[in-house]
Amino acid sequence: MRIRVQALCLLFLSAWIVTAGGCRSTDARPAAGSARDGVFIHLTRGPDDPHAVAMALKMANLMAADRDVLVYCDLKGILTVLKDAPDIGFAGFESSHAQIRALLERSVPIYACPGCLKALGKTPEDLMPGIQVANKEAFFTFTRGRILTIDY
Repeated sequence: MRIRVQALCLLFLSAWIVTAGGCRSTDARPAAGSARDGVFIHLTRGPDDPHAVAMALKMANLMAADRDVLVYCDLKGILTVLKDAPDIGFAGFESSHAQIRALLERSVPIYACPGCLKALGKTPEDLMPGIQVANKEAFFTFTRGRILTIDY
């Protein structure tokens, strides 16, 4: 009986793949000369998780070479973009300050959540130069292509 159920499930899955996805073109790449895709990097971690901070910033820098990128910091991520933030290091990565500087030099917007700033008793004036307070319109206008989100 168990083998029959597994066989039926496999048969159903195969039929679904053929009818739902296997017969259609899934090439959703934009045509040459059309809008670039965007990458939304969501940084929620802070100095207590240097690997996550380093990865988020490195991915943002890597993607910015040929994609539109927006970095959004909230929760403990705010602690990485304050004027008095420690320069977070992790083996094999550039420091957080160096990576943030590189992103800003590439004109990659880095946003801080206003509610999280307030919850930490901070104001926009406490942010590093170049870091902006987030607004919802920026989330929808930083790219004209598809948006991929990467969370850290």
